[in-house]
Amino acid sequence: MKTFLFYDLETSGLNKAFDQVMQFAAIRTDENLNEIERHEELVKLNPDVIPSPHALITHRISIQQARQGLCEYEAIHRIHEWINNQNTISIGYNTLGFDDEFLRFSFYKNLLPPYSHQYANGCGRIDLYPMATMYYLFQHDVIDWPLIDGKSTLKLEQLSLKNNLAIGMAHDAMVDVEATIALAKKFKSKSEMWNYLCGYFDKETDIARSIKLPIAFANYQLALLVDGSFGANNKYHSAALSLGNHYHYRNQTLWLRLDDPKLLDATKDNFNETAWMTHKKIGGKNLILPFTDRFTKHIDSDRQTIINENMLFLKSNSKLLHEISEYHRNYTYPTIPDLDVDAALYQNDFPTNYETQLCNDFHIAPINKKYEVINRMLNQNLKTQMIRVLARNYPEYLPEKYKDEFETFIEDACSNKPITDYRGQPRMTIQQAQFDINNIEKNNMLDEQQKKILCDAKKELTQYGCVANN
Repeated sequence: MKTFLFYDLETSGLNKAFDQVMQFAAIRTDENLNEIERHEELVKLNPDVIPSPHALITHRISIQQARQGLCEYEAIHRIHEWINNQNTISIGYNTLGFDDEFLRFSFYKNLLPPYSHQYANGCGRIDLYPMATMYYLFQHDVIDWPLIDGKSTLKLEQLSLKNNLAIGMAHDAMVDVEATIALAKKFKSKSEMWNYLCGYFDKETDIARSIKLPIAFANYQLALLVDGSFGANNKYHSAALSLGNHYHYRNQTLWLRLDDPKLLDATKDNFNETAWMTHKKIGGKNLILPFTDRFTKHIDSDRQTIINENMLFLKSNSKLLHEISEYHRNYTYPTIPDLDVDAALYQNDFPTNYETQLCNDFHIAPINKKYEVINRMLNQNLKTQMIRVLARNYPEYLPEKYKDEFETFIEDACSNKPITDYRGQPRMTIQQAQFDINNIEKNNMLDEQQKKILCDAKKELTQYGCVANN
């Protein structure tokens, strides 16, 4: 029997490579969304992590609270076990946009398989957020849709308030999980729509639907691409032309947006600035529909005019369209030199069978014997990760010969040196955290709890900037 694991994360910040989970909450249900069990973990802050002040005042987990949590290594192991339980469909609100990748890095940093929950043992993933865009467009009466300044919003917090989905403060992980399940139950009341949308997250079904899309001209398919990133003004969807599969990243298809007037200015020298390309992962968060009257009713006449003009332009400039297609289908992300191992999930090779076995040996070894496995590891990246796991979670068992390496890393992590992730985004530094706190404190909208959380965080930064393990 398949089960749904509804889950939510609260984190120390938004950087998936360098931040960490601070709170995890999950409710497992059967396929009819009846609750089976609950899980909740508060996770101890690592010594090399400086939490974002913005994150602290959002989820309201103070540094003092985080000191009392379960160490990250043990907490992530529990989460990995729950989410990889046989026939588990992990589901949340915008989980494919944030939480799932955050967990992927968390698993990777703690020497666990980062992708197995996506496909192994009958497991899979579903995201309620892209489903919400479809209900908004085509089953609008299923819930009351909130407005902010006259514009629709699909934020879970606002949906919950408008529809009384859960009791409690938003951005508490368990409250958000309860709200997500309540929303899912409302969506599932339209069972035909629910079952159809769940199919988008099954790769075989998603591929089969894509193949059936009609050809617009030449070998290019025309479709309606539904994605929350298109925004409320565009009603979360756009006409798009399929350019085919990526040549190197086989799980990606490429789509050229057709409702952007800048496309008419595209040339072979500037199409990177004038042609808006969207990458769709098979079974991912972008949903596609045939470009038929049934589904295009929300495209107004002005957008339709732009679409028609762009289609004529592309038909008349087939060589340019081919160049745009070939460029994006061949594009590969550049290799980043000296990338920190925590950020190198997508750049490092998969471990060999022998290295995987050593990682398993590391997991099952008693804490006071884990260093012996480190000594056997020849892969320097995995060895560094093992050292960091031991140093972060069980520093008293870290051999002296590895302490200098980790202390140097700590100094770099807590300093103002520009350590960046695979996208060039910097990790939080003491200086940046202090700057953010000063700016936030100027905001008179903070309540007393938030003020205390910031005050305590400022004290930590003046002492050193990182939370000690002891």
